[in-house]
Amino acid sequence: MKKVFALMIALAGVISVNAQQDPQPVEDISKVIQFKETDHDFGKIPYGKPAEFNLDMKNISADSVAIEDVKVGCGCTTPKWKPGPYAPGQDFDITIGFNGYTEGNFSKVVTLYFKGGLSKVIKFHGETFKSPDNAAPANGAVSQLKQGGN
Repeated sequence: MKKVFALMIALAGVISVNAQQDPQPVEDISKVIQFKETDHDFGKIPYGKPAEFNLDMKNISADSVAIEDVKVGCGCTTPKWKPGPYAPGQDFDITIGFNGYTEGNFSKVVTLYFKGGLSKVIKFHGETFKSPDNAAPANGAVSQLKQGGN
């Protein structure tokens, strides 16, 4: 029984030492990919009118990079992307679409996953507005205008 107990203590000690070691460091994505923007402002857009923007990126590393996945925060966002690979120095982009069916202010996120365990969260925000049903008042004088400008 003493041997089993001693073995369990030794095993627990090995596990705790291994747990305290630093995991493999993940490379800093800012040293691999340069993002033109990470928080896009749509400004004011009409409610229900789709809008999109291109997220421009550049591979600033010495190796090629590839996109593994693009995850959106909700069904109102649609990304269009190609996995690559993208060579060193190459510019590439992802088109991020928003359907506009959120009333008022909105703030959304898209997470990009790259080979090698790199990821980046991109944000976009704005505000939708609804046009009044009768945006311009009727002008009864229009029917009284003469045709031909005479």
